[in-house]
Amino acid sequence: MDSKSYLKNSMPSKFCLTLVALSLILSACGSGQEVQFVASEGEQYRPDYHFTPAKGWMNDPNGMFFLDGEYHLFFQHYPDTTVWGPMHWGHAVSRDLVTWEELPIAIYPDSLGYIFSGSAVVDTENSSGLGTAENPPIVAIFTYHDMAGEKSGAVDFQSQGIAFSTDKGRTWTKFEGNPVLPNQGVRDFRDPKVSQVVNSEGKKEWVMTLAAQDRVQFYSSPDLKSWSKTGEFGQDTGAHGGVWECPDLIKMSTPDGKEKWVLLLSINPGGPQKGSATQYFIGDFKDGSFTPDDNMIRWLDYGPDNYAGVTWANLPQSDSRTLFIGWMSNWLYAQVVPTQSWRSAMTVPRELSLIDVNGVLLLKSAPAQELESLRQAGIEIDQTSNLPSQAVEIEGKLDGSDTFSLVLSNELGEKVTITKEMGLVSIDRSQAGQSDFHGDFAAMHSAPMSWKAESVRIFLDAGSVELFVNDGELVMTSLLFPNSPWKTVELQQGIEDGVVYPLEK
Repeated sequence: MDSKSYLKNSMPSKFCLTLVALSLILSACGSGQEVQFVASEGEQYRPDYHFTPAKGWMNDPNGMFFLDGEYHLFFQHYPDTTVWGPMHWGHAVSRDLVTWEELPIAIYPDSLGYIFSGSAVVDTENSSGLGTAENPPIVAIFTYHDMAGEKSGAVDFQSQGIAFSTDKGRTWTKFEGNPVLPNQGVRDFRDPKVSQVVNSEGKKEWVMTLAAQDRVQFYSSPDLKSWSKTGEFGQDTGAHGGVWECPDLIKMSTPDGKEKWVLLLSINPGGPQKGSATQYFIGDFKDGSFTPDDNMIRWLDYGPDNYAGVTWANLPQSDSRTLFIGWMSNWLYAQVVPTQSWRSAMTVPRELSLIDVNGVLLLKSAPAQELESLRQAGIEIDQTSNLPSQAVEIEGKLDGSDTFSLVLSNELGEKVTITKEMGLVSIDRSQAGQSDFHGDFAAMHSAPMSWKAESVRIFLDAGSVELFVNDGELVMTSLLFPNSPWKTVELQQGIEDGVVYPLEK
């Protein structure tokens, strides 16, 4: 099928499926509310409120920016099959971060290679000259991957190119002078994340943070077209179990108002649960040099299934948040999970902020406030309660014991257990349904949490669970493939005032 036929046949008016009408049956018994489960329409494991492509393969989020009321999400995409292949930039937009419209593919491979991960900026002052002062361009910066060069054994098969749009990201033109940053003799030379900063001389400049095998490199540019290397970081710092990928350099404020820079760095393999994960560093950035505060290894999400996440650019001044989304999968098994016409979803959008835990700065990752718009009337949870659908949020306060345990289960005896015991937060999916597609999938995943747990929020969808302890002070994301949707939640210990909210667009 050619690209035009594919676009014509694959673009639904609303690709994110919605829940059918919710039916609640109130029991007259003193035990509380009894809820009738209502299943969603559509393919098994197709999420109700997480972004998925209508068809084909998806991995890393790319090129995210906000403009004129729209959040733009681009993503690594291969429309022809459900496994990785020639990479394109898929495209979706949203006005509320929860309802997404998939648009035509934005950027296609060409003679220079596949279109790997990268970022996009709104060039408001037209520093690139690719637009006008009245209509400044959006400039996408991406990695070209020359597959023939890789197969030949060459080292320089990755380089950086740009494309621009002057119609709010709907169509893109590649720059005639690509690549704007040729390979510098590094085999893994990719995933540029660009932002505009003010240097020590008080001048604005574009800064590119680029993954270069076992480190990041920093480049500066006045115009997004000519780039000069200014520094590098990380060869002997942090986790190094695999190749570094998908960096993001973010200016943030500490709880007491001091300026800090956070450097996100995804790694594959080498994560705390095997395979893929995202680490981060906190420190200072000045004139192309990043200096970490310490050598502590910190993980953004301790679950197995949040990778390659980055933040949105160009948020309005009225919105001081740092908004993030990640790819909800793991390269260990991403290409063999049991979905049909599509593979992979994104996490829920999250708000990043710095917190102080016993004198140590950590990165908090809270569910974006827009997710609350999905909530239907809350249902109080008794010790054991039925779930109204496969798309719910579960919220509970702890009783002060600093331990908790809850179990999600279905009528087939499948279950997932979520606990905090002896300073470890765990999600056990070893009995959670389909797992024979990969030997490492059925497992219990744990994360250390030395400080007190006071609350839990759990976002459950058709094929995933996202756990936020203390509203994101510790986060775990995990794919799940039950053979029948979860029907019951049992609060075993530690959680009081539990509420389940059906989530519906």
